[in-house]
Amino acid sequence: MVRVRIEFSGGLELLFGNQKEHDVDVPIQAGQGLTAGQLIAWARDNMLRERPELFVKGSSVRPGILVLINECDWELSGATESFINDGDHVVFISTLHGG
Repeated sequence: MVRVRIEFSGGLELLFGNQKEHDVDVPIQAGQGLTAGQLIAWARDNMLRERPELFVKGSSVRPGILVLINECDWELSGATESFINDGDHVVFISTLHGG
């Protein structure tokens, strides 16, 4: 298991039971690490309450969602291939707003 703090903001929290922060234990196979892509799939399958098309597209997040791993843009560490370690803080922020 990998213990991760996940935070949703910018409206994404509405898709996850209207709760911004979640401390979760994500199961992993023995001897393997957890990637951001695997975390996204796990959150979709285990946490998402409605409208998955507003959170995921294919094996990643939809365009317009900023992902930070320990306050660093995930693009700098490999995006979906970024490794998530025990105790990491992953933030998903929607940058798209209606008007």
